[in-house]
Amino acid sequence: MEFLDNIASPRDIKHLALNELQVLAEEIRSRIIEVLSINGGHLSSNLGVVELTIALHKVFDSPQDNLLFDVSHQSYTHKLLTGRNIKFNTLRKYKGLCGFSSPKESIHDPFFAGHAGSALSLALGIAKGRDLLKKEQFVVPIIGDGSLTCGLTLEALNNIPKNLSKFIIILNDNEMAICKNVGNIKNILSRFLNNPVSNKVYQEVQTLLSKIPTLGDRLARQGQAITESLKHLVSPASFFEHLGLSYVGPIDGHNLKKMIETFSALKKANRPVIVHLITQKGQGMDAAIEDPTCYHGVRPFDKSTGKFLTPGVNTFPKIFGQEILKMADADPNLTIINPAMMAGSCLTEVVKKYPERCIDVGIAEGHALTLAGGLAYNKELKVLVSIYSTFLQRAVDNLYHDICLQNSPVVLAIDRAFLSCPDGSTHHGIYDIGILKAMPNIIIAQPRNGKMLKTLLNSAFSWKRPVAIRYPNYATLDEKALPTIELAKGEVLSKGKNLLIIALGAMCDTALEVKKLLLQEGVDATVVDPIFIKPLDTDLFYDLFMSHFNIVTIEEHALSCGLGSIFNSYAAQNGFSDRQILNIGIPDLFVEHGETDAIIKELGLDAKSISEKILSRFELKKIVLKEKSYDHCTFSK
Repeated sequence: MEFLDNIASPRDIKHLALNELQVLAEEIRSRIIEVLSINGGHLSSNLGVVELTIALHKVFDSPQDNLLFDVSHQSYTHKLLTGRNIKFNTLRKYKGLCGFSSPKESIHDPFFAGHAGSALSLALGIAKGRDLLKKEQFVVPIIGDGSLTCGLTLEALNNIPKNLSKFIIILNDNEMAICKNVGNIKNILSRFLNNPVSNKVYQEVQTLLSKIPTLGDRLARQGQAITESLKHLVSPASFFEHLGLSYVGPIDGHNLKKMIETFSALKKANRPVIVHLITQKGQGMDAAIEDPTCYHGVRPFDKSTGKFLTPGVNTFPKIFGQEILKMADADPNLTIINPAMMAGSCLTEVVKKYPERCIDVGIAEGHALTLAGGLAYNKELKVLVSIYSTFLQRAVDNLYHDICLQNSPVVLAIDRAFLSCPDGSTHHGIYDIGILKAMPNIIIAQPRNGKMLKTLLNSAFSWKRPVAIRYPNYATLDEKALPTIELAKGEVLSKGKNLLIIALGAMCDTALEVKKLLLQEGVDATVVDPIFIKPLDTDLFYDLFMSHFNIVTIEEHALSCGLGSIFNSYAAQNGFSDRQILNIGIPDLFVEHGETDAIIKELGLDAKSISEKILSRFELKKIVLKEKSYDHCTFSK
């Protein structure tokens, strides 16, 4: 590539002429499409911000000036311009580039950023620190219009000092988050653009007034005030100006010349400014333009046609979406709430068929939970909240205060619980058990396959309490659901005598593989799926702890607060403190991104690694315990 291959830092584009920058933009789009067609990743959003990112690096001086991409899944062009082109083919791969901003990769990335709404608050913190230390630098947060549905962004807007200088907010407006934006904020941004009559009046009013006989000159002198009033009627300017921001726009976010001129001029501003840019998701790729939601996060595809190379397989989220549609068909009182992830949660067909019963609140997770608590106040309704595990983290108090404390019978379908390997540390759903288990009233369940997921969904509302059903974005079998499942009943998957393995969710399959490997060493394990993490099946586990001295817990969750900690507590509180318990799970670290198999192996959660841990930790021999013979494993020295 003529220009991209010669860029080692943003300094290398400073000397490029406008026509050369336009060629560079096309080279960047080609590079993004080429790599994502193999690796997958966030496509349509990155194709939409190519010119915007080039203009920012042309005018500002990163890393001295801080560019903060909200969510940062749209930072691929930024990566290419900051010395990472040579490694861009490793994007989202094991030990490769992260799909989000990462300070580990580059000094040009100030923060890890995988959740929407954080950029503006972080930017205000940087700016305040800069001013306290009397430093000189520009702080430029780049937020999307979808971020304006996030309460954190609105809180930050409310706290911007009116005299804050060298603070320029870029509002990248493509009328979408992952799906179409929802709520009233979008109307503020869109009414100017979608009202050509008002827009035309605004632009031509002074000319028209000046032509009125006799009164024309006097009215023309008043024309500025009149046009400003008309502007406030149809433009988002007043919304931002009431918050103390100078509003500039809307500007074509693909017009490099206009953006470079605007950003350069605004460097002289002595107050905070918001620049409203209009971009198109998927720009430069027809398939992505036509269906930006489908091409938001992509799996490998044919770069010449845009067609995906492999058919989609059955996954827990897909089975969830199909089952919720059946449940909605059967029960007109079922209502679904989701914070801006209807497509990702596989609820698109439910939304199409029952739009009045599907509530997308935008990027407002706390509101989603409290809204659910309010809806569930009407006991005739069945309220389900579909939410990603890491997004649930942002609504902990709402869950505690407005659902659990009220004992509201809300069902939480917690998607992406377990590892989310291609996305990395910001998206791994490996902490929610620790959050949930501390709350009274709540039921926590984990299905090991699609059959159990459907069974739990169809049973949950009968328990009349808050219920959390957590599941990963993994492939699974889709089998006919059981009619119902009894609350707090686990299941023995395979009987043995030397060892008890308690495995959570999809790790049950791994546990059964471990059993096969251990049998080759003469160790016969009992494998149990607790299904319910809270409350436990105390009758089942009392019997199992009585008959097994050696116990292993296996989970794809943080060890510090997950399944293992629950059973350690159970043993201590029920007279089994002499049992030897080995907890296998995710240690106290932030897990990086990469291919699932590579991450699982690195964490030692594959069947071979687990069996080796068990064999190295225990040795098989006979002892007598309480006048009863047990085959068991004791700690080796």
